[in-house]
Amino acid sequence: MRRWRSFSLFSVLAFGYAFLYVPILSLIVYSFNESRLVTVWAGFSTKWYGELLQNDQILSAAWLSLKIAVLNASGSVVLGSLAGLVLARFGRFRGRTAFTTLITAPLVMPEVIIGLSLLLMFVTLQNFIGWPGERGMTTITIAHLTFSTAYVTVVIQSRLSQMDVSIEEAALDLGAKPAKVFFVITVPVIAPALVAGWLLAFTLSLDDLVIASFVSGPGASTLPMVVYSSVRLGVSPQINALATIIVCIVTVAILIAGFIMHRQEKQRRNA
Repeated sequence: MRRWRSFSLFSVLAFGYAFLYVPILSLIVYSFNESRLVTVWAGFSTKWYGELLQNDQILSAAWLSLKIAVLNASGSVVLGSLAGLVLARFGRFRGRTAFTTLITAPLVMPEVIIGLSLLLMFVTLQNFIGWPGERGMTTITIAHLTFSTAYVTVVIQSRLSQMDVSIEEAALDLGAKPAKVFFVITVPVIAPALVAGWLLAFTLSLDDLVIASFVSGPGASTLPMVVYSSVRLGVSPQINALATIIVCIVTVAILIAGFIMHRQEKQRRNA
């Protein structure tokens, strides 16, 4: 009976991992396909990577997405840290319920609703004050900040709630100013949460399609928008090559992060 349970568990895990990773592996394999048809193998070739590097539309969209993702992640960390600090340190105050609702609403709000509401807001502002002059990188960044900040706030608030407040109180008793306590003590303690929030906001921005489709304008297409438009007309091997490059970058980043965490854990045990 125990062997049967072990075999059943192993089978379920194997099926789950195969269901997740076999399509990714097949995508990587067919990125080296000679044929333009992504489902017909015609020999090994790397020509699609060369054509991808010469595709100005994809390259410009990727550069735009990276700039928006960096700006969004940095802004979300700042705003999310302030919001998380207010929720974790200020206790009950007038308007806390409304503030919490506004912060957490983007977590459960459908992206279509968020995108449509932001589009209507930008159109109204343009009619009344003339800003924004056109929808593009600025409007997409603002739109991404509206929902990314909510995720970062949850991460920061959770870390601050678990932090030992007595450390900050001891520093204040010794004469340190609140600003110095925050930057010298609080920030280093919650640094892992800040990094996690930044990476989360970066990923959410880089992956967004629905909201960006609403608030973008002509000549301001992000990478997911370009990929989606290309796939609608038929999957191109260049998309396979692009996906392979992204998978490799993510894999390398995960391995580096895992190595750093393992090294830090080893140093902590030896200390």
